Amino acid sequence: MIREKNKRVFLTGCALLTLGILVITPLIGIETISPTAVLDPVRGGSDFQLFWQLRFPRVLIAMLAGAGLAVSGMAYQALFRNPMATPFTLGVSSGASLGAALYVSAGLSFSLLGVSGISLAAFAGSILSILFVYGFTRVSRGFSTTTMLLAGIAASFFFSSVILFLQYVSDFTQSFLILRWLMGGLGVVGYRSVLDVLPFVLSGGAITVALTHELNLLVSGEEIAVSRGVNAVRVRKLIFFATSLMVGGIVAITGPIGFVGMMVPHICRLILGPDHRQLIPATLLLGGAFLAICDT
Repeated sequence: MIREKNKRVFLTGCALLTLGILVITPLIGIETISPTAVLDPVRGGSDFQLFWQLRFPRVLIAMLAGAGLAVSGMAYQALFRNPMATPFTLGVSSGASLGAALYVSAGLSFSLLGVSGISLAAFAGSILSILFVYGFTRVSRGFSTTTMLLAGIAASFFFSSVILFLQYVSDFTQSFLILRWLMGGLGVVGYRSVLDVLPFVLSGGAITVALTHELNLLVSGEEIAVSRGVNAVRVRKLIFFATSLMVGGIVAITGPIGFVGMMVPHICRLILGPDHRQLIPATLLLGGAFLAICDT
């Protein structure tokens, strides 16, 4: 853990690293033209289109997905006071995967307002999972984290079982498509997917930042948080809906990418300590940079 006076230096370094990755990684592997040619549509030709329609959007979606998944994992780890918590602990990813599997197994093919049908089906599945966990947890007084966790695990196992059944009864092509989606991926064309994910990451990240003080107190213990004036039930609901919707929006576009939400918060916590005033911005920045590097 670094000293307090060095934490700002580390955060500045994370910001510069993220900016450098945003500029450099789309250029890696370009051999047919010089990096400056990507700014000139006449000289670049098809390579100019390749860069701006495939490479750069891919880096942007990687950074948004990495930042959103990382900060969601950090919020869940604080909420449940469990270092093993991930963005997919509450079954949002399994619900989205079930929606995508149903879309593929039904042989559907459509788009709505420029959004692919499989993304819409996956997001609908994530909403179903969120409503299930919320409804089940409402039965317990106080919206307890234990009941929320149990409901999320139950939903995850149930949805995963249905996905396996769908793969079993599907033909080879459908089973392969389901498996390919479950692997996750960052292949996008153009900026529509980036614009679709951006509102989820911005809103979820903003709510998490606004709850910095409450997260610090919840990590210390619910009794301490309540004694300091924190409305624990309200905070749990806000974190649950903000992070779950953010994860659902990301997974609907990229598929489940699980390792970022587990690894990055722990890396930042080891370096900066448990204070969410520095932990949240570092996790957002390093999460985006980390996934972009892994994809590259």
